[in-house]
Amino acid sequence: IKSPLDQAILGHEQPDVSAWKKIDEVPFDFERRRVSVLVEKEGRRFLITKGAPEDILKLSSSYEAGNGDFKPFDSQTRESCIKSFESLGEQGLRVLAVAFHEVDVLHATAKPADEIGLTFSGFITFIDPPKESAAVALRSLSSAGVIVKVISGDNERVTRHVCEMIGFDTGDVLTGDMITHLGDEALSARIEDTHVFCRVTPHQKGRIISALKHRKHTVGFLGDGINDAAALHEADVGISVDSGADVAKAAADVILLEHDLSVIHAGVMEGRRAVENTEKYILMGSSSNFGNMFSMAGAALFLPFLPMLPTQILLNNLLYDLSQTALPFDNVDSDALVTIIHWDIRRIRRFMWILGPVSSLFDFLTFYVLLRLFSANESLFHTGWFVESLVTQVLIIFSIRTHKFILHSRPHRYLTGMALAVAASGVSLPLTSLGVWFGLVPLPGVFFIFLAGTLTAYFLLVEVIKHVFRQII
Repeated sequence: IKSPLDQAILGHEQPDVSAWKKIDEVPFDFERRRVSVLVEKEGRRFLITKGAPEDILKLSSSYEAGNGDFKPFDSQTRESCIKSFESLGEQGLRVLAVAFHEVDVLHATAKPADEIGLTFSGFITFIDPPKESAAVALRSLSSAGVIVKVISGDNERVTRHVCEMIGFDTGDVLTGDMITHLGDEALSARIEDTHVFCRVTPHQKGRIISALKHRKHTVGFLGDGINDAAALHEADVGISVDSGADVAKAAADVILLEHDLSVIHAGVMEGRRAVENTEKYILMGSSSNFGNMFSMAGAALFLPFLPMLPTQILLNNLLYDLSQTALPFDNVDSDALVTIIHWDIRRIRRFMWILGPVSSLFDFLTFYVLLRLFSANESLFHTGWFVESLVTQVLIIFSIRTHKFILHSRPHRYLTGMALAVAASGVSLPLTSLGVWFGLVPLPGVFFIFLAGTLTAYFLLVEVIKHVFRQII
């Protein structure tokens, strides 16, 4: 038995159904909201229907009064049944109604047209309480700027009760019947201020997702049933659970192995960290490469030799990229995670146009010092720029990686270790035989005094630019 509700029914008192024989079935669908089976027992055949109480009561013309006595529904009794159903819903109980009628023994097939003139048997109630962690997870998502909406097939009373249990403000509720009478534009207009949708069909779930996307929202949808497949496919990120229906898992982009909403919040935070760290890499790489290109082109205008040999350029780039391999592990400032993050290519481009020339400014200063103060030959010039370029590129990572003042944000120890190791290797490489192979030569000690001053000035200027840039962008 695939239905968890049927499992619960049979598991409650473990009734003996061995005397019953199933003949045919009218499968459940989300328009009828019920399922019927044609069964036989002791030579008599019955059509038994189970489904949404509102629909079953409308299809019932009589009811079981006990002791095998059947009475026709009068308005007072029908109203009493409706009030009982509503009372159960207000207690947070999910309710199914069961009804039947006897058919001719030769009746061999079941069809929707047979679901009329039923005898109402009663209600079956289920309790499906939310996890204790749900309220905490919803508050965490809300504090992270994620707008949570509840889309349910349950009736309004059950949905409101469950929402109250987890501290979720329902506000105005849209039901499936209301959505049926709303066009796409009207639904889009209501979608922002409505946070709870109940008694919706699978098609209506898809309409709700489409309306949110039409309003420029990025939509994640969590569902685990067959009726969620269309919405999972329509959402930007479909999320299901490992115990969900196969069709739901096939339509989902992400499958949760832990049945806890806090996993969603953790996933959102991890996604934001990934975006932030990826943006750091792009900011560093684009500004550094643009600056190096600008410096190379400028130096070529007045130098009688190449500013840096091709093998040295490749080695410089390799070491610089190596220093950034720890960026995925880097810490992200907490204030950068509290709001929704969007890619901003224009911001990256503007940052590149500003920081690239600043990097070149210090490169040109290095060129002047090497040529005028150190009377550098070709090898010494190559080595001096190689070391200055690599060290400034690598260590400026610590400034670019955060919106805050550099001393107010702590990088991950992997990033710190990798950056310092690469900078140290760049400084020491000219002293090794490997450096000789790349055409590098030892630098005079006074050059490193100049390098320390250059690095300090570069850090200070970048911190000022970073602060101003954040104010105007």
